Amino acid sequence: MTITQLHYVLAVAEYKNFTLAAEKCFVTQPTLSMQIQKLEEELDVQIFDRGKKPIQLTDVGQQIVTQARSIVNESNRIKDIVDQQKGYIGGDFKIGIIPTVMPTLLPMFITNFTNKYPKVNLIIEERTTEEIIKMLKSGQLDAAIAATPLSEESIKEVVLYYEPFVAYIPENNPAFGKKEFSVKDLEDNLNNILLLQDGHCFRNNVLNICKAASLPQHNRFHLESGSFETMVKLADEGLGMTLLPYLHTLDMSEKGKSKLRHFTEPRPSREVSLIYSKKELKLHLIEALRTTITGVVRGAIAFHNVEITSPLHK
Repeated sequence: MTITQLHYVLAVAEYKNFTLAAEKCFVTQPTLSMQIQKLEEELDVQIFDRGKKPIQLTDVGQQIVTQARSIVNESNRIKDIVDQQKGYIGGDFKIGIIPTVMPTLLPMFITNFTNKYPKVNLIIEERTTEEIIKMLKSGQLDAAIAATPLSEESIKEVVLYYEPFVAYIPENNPAFGKKEFSVKDLEDNLNNILLLQDGHCFRNNVLNICKAASLPQHNRFHLESGSFETMVKLADEGLGMTLLPYLHTLDMSEKGKSKLRHFTEPRPSREVSLIYSKKELKLHLIEALRTTITGVVRGAIAFHNVEITSPLHK
């Protein structure tokens, strides 16, 4: 049994296709198939059910993949230890970012980071919080950026910034005349709020501000959208108001900004953190990412009197 064979098994388990797995591993398909077959012969079990399309793991194959992922991750730590000892900042670094943070934060730091650390191959995936937690635990991600706290014992959270929520209120809305918005105002307008679809932690943030388990069903339409831009356009059409993260408001037109209302202090806010498994050894890369992000965000967000809301559904 070799580490290489385990890499091949994990690739087929992920892509459910021998040819695609071979491409991702940069070997020929016969080579990959032969090595997996050798491993199956050595163990005297079938890891994959090749009769199904796409290829499926057998019951024992599921257990083997779980253990193989742990072994491969641990073997990678040897190189991490050496790199950290030498102070080398380079190699593959896989991070996940939640959808409501990716569009605003990534453009702010990506150029700075890649220019400063050209030997790092930054692999970025947009993932939901639920997916991120699973991938961090399985070693499929080295780190992630998400709204916290997450109450996960195996995951370390390092706060990057606190981002207030801002109300977007169209001119035809009765609340437009307010200079500031309060949590009470938000609670009074529960049947008038446009929010992202279920699955977005930002939705949970807003519901937790209102201490509401859910929003009343809109009496004119049912909406499922993952786009703040869609929420803003619908609000402008007179279909309600919405809430936006502060960074999403910075590039709005002057006309759009005239419809923004900050909350009274302490401002309801979300906590955005760099998170990673407590077993992670790429701490030198994680620290490089943290310092880069905090360096660029510091000038954009300078709010202090805030009240953090949970991204978890309550």
